[in-house]
Amino acid sequence: MSVYDFTVLSQKGEEVSLSTYSGKVLLIVNTATHCGFTPQYKGLEAMYKKYKEQGFEILDFPCNQFAFQAFENDEGINKVCERKFGTTFTRFKKIKVNGKDADPLYNYLTSETGGEKIGWNFTKFLIGKDGNIVKRYPSKVTPAEIEADIEALL
Repeated sequence: MSVYDFTVLSQKGEEVSLSTYSGKVLLIVNTATHCGFTPQYKGLEAMYKKYKEQGFEILDFPCNQFAFQAFENDEGINKVCERKFGTTFTRFKKIKVNGKDADPLYNYLTSETGGEKIGWNFTKFLIGKDGNIVKRYPSKVTPAEIEADIEALL
């Protein structure tokens, strides 16, 4: 099993198979628009622009489970991200990452990295070209701090 076995919802509610990203290096991130870590969007976007032509994708999953810091609807989240941070990477429908209603993708990501639940917004999972998890990073780890790991996989 790999992340390619999962289907997620686009912001328009359409099913998207993650196998669409087969052969690419992925960074999967649960985000929020009003969090102390929200400025990481700038670093994520810079990294995306730098490496997207080499087969790098960022998959953004907004989540409102941590202190209600992503309270807008999907359209509102897009507006904040585009206007304030200029993001252009793929953003999916808002999800839950912990608990009984957690998205199956996040159940997989957490179970495959030791079972520890997601602690906060901007937890990151680096995925290799084969769809397997390479590493999990806590919220405080910035995009700049994982850039070397991404370069090594590209």
